[in-house]
Amino acid sequence: MANRQPFTDSDTADEAVRSTCDDATISKRYATSRGYWTDPYVQYFARSVGERKAPEINRGYYARVRGMNHLLDAFLRKTKCDCQIVNLGAGLDTTFWRLKDENLMPRKYFEVDFPMIVARKIHNIKTKPPLSKPLIETHSTDSLLLDGHCLDSDRFCIIGTDLRDIQGLDEKLRKFHLNPELPTIFLSECVLVYMTPDQSSKLVNWASDTFHTAMFVNYEQVNMMDRFGQVMIENLQRRQCNLAGVEVCQSLESQKERFLKTGWENADALDMMTVYSVLPQDDVARIEHLEFLDEKELLQQLLQHYSICWATKDKLKLGLSQVAF
Repeated sequence: MANRQPFTDSDTADEAVRSTCDDATISKRYATSRGYWTDPYVQYFARSVGERKAPEINRGYYARVRGMNHLLDAFLRKTKCDCQIVNLGAGLDTTFWRLKDENLMPRKYFEVDFPMIVARKIHNIKTKPPLSKPLIETHSTDSLLLDGHCLDSDRFCIIGTDLRDIQGLDEKLRKFHLNPELPTIFLSECVLVYMTPDQSSKLVNWASDTFHTAMFVNYEQVNMMDRFGQVMIENLQRRQCNLAGVEVCQSLESQKERFLKTGWENADALDMMTVYSVLPQDDVARIEHLEFLDEKELLQQLLQHYSICWATKDKLKLGLSQVAF
């Protein structure tokens, strides 16, 4: 049998990536059960709180959630919610419901992921009224499109497709009324790293080519060339999870470069230790009292190996380059 390239057409590799979706959801459910942040909706996507997670993992997820939300909410304020959100590789994320509760709804919220994950999410929405009710409340007619791999309402759309298929992605988003003239924010969390550098560059280039006023926020690994980074890579490889895009994760500079080389006007990046240190410190002090952390050095190492990179282009001159921490 011919050798197949990892993360292009390998079913085993794709299945390993899909499993990371459950890891994130279970970890978020556990952290919220301990009081790190509030998310009344994650319980509908993770059946149980699951086994205990180490305090450094909980703090890592806290920094990730707070950091991503900070930039997203700042974009929504800059655009006065007259915008679109496209969550790439959204998994079982609950941001749509948070934004509805906080009265921060964009014109339309799009999610994209593998068809298999989308089917699971749609099944959960259909069978759990706390998830379906907010969706119905934001829809103006009696009927909404709902099938195995697709959900479309006035304000929320979930699409099953492969992010490596740019043409298919573009066609499906346009079919469900993605508007290239509206300011648009793209969110991705530990998604681009599973694509080859060429594939992720094509995706971020498509976003910058298609939208004249946009922001892209990417959370993933960084500083992966040192010993700690190599251990992270080996741990994932044991689960058949190969980081096909790890060379872009060498440094904050290499993260920014991916965007600056593909048509974005501005790009910035911080490691998560820095993000953690600039989050509202009264809340950081609160969560640090939730659990005793013995290995402060391990937390620091962990946070130094993840980053948030954000890029903007701003034809409408909304001041998007000012969105920062």
